[in-house]
Amino acid sequence: MTFQTGHVGLNVSDLDRSTDFYSKIFGFEVLAESGEADRRYTFLGRDGELVLTLWQQSDGRFATGLPGLHHLSFQVPDIETVRRAEEAIRAVGATIHHDGVVAHGEGASSGGVFFEDPDGIRLEIYAPTGAEGSPVPVATAPTCGFF
Repeated sequence: MTFQTGHVGLNVSDLDRSTDFYSKIFGFEVLAESGEADRRYTFLGRDGELVLTLWQQSDGRFATGLPGLHHLSFQVPDIETVRRAEEAIRAVGATIHHDGVVAHGEGASSGGVFFEDPDGIRLEIYAPTGAEGSPVPVATAPTCGFF
């Protein structure tokens, strides 16, 4: 058997706010949605392909201290795209970790920007190359593991 990630589903506390956030940062389009009061959701994607589903089923913020999702990572083709994403992240006022684009580790050419969505879900946008010379916030461990 072979496996490929299909889509990712996230619980959110405010569907409209999260739909706006993910659309602005990632350029996703709304593929489907439900406005039923007790069953609100949005399906987001690009070019008709489903990438992310948002379900309004939560209260509070993401609990990083409990077992479950550590962070959600999105790969882009190059470091310039990461830098453009960082501008969009800053424009919406999201929390950014490590103060911007950083390398994945000492001597790594890959790197990205680490940030949070409106519910505190940790996110990463990275490129496989181009981060040479970028800061490394955690010298003894992978950057993506400790934010």
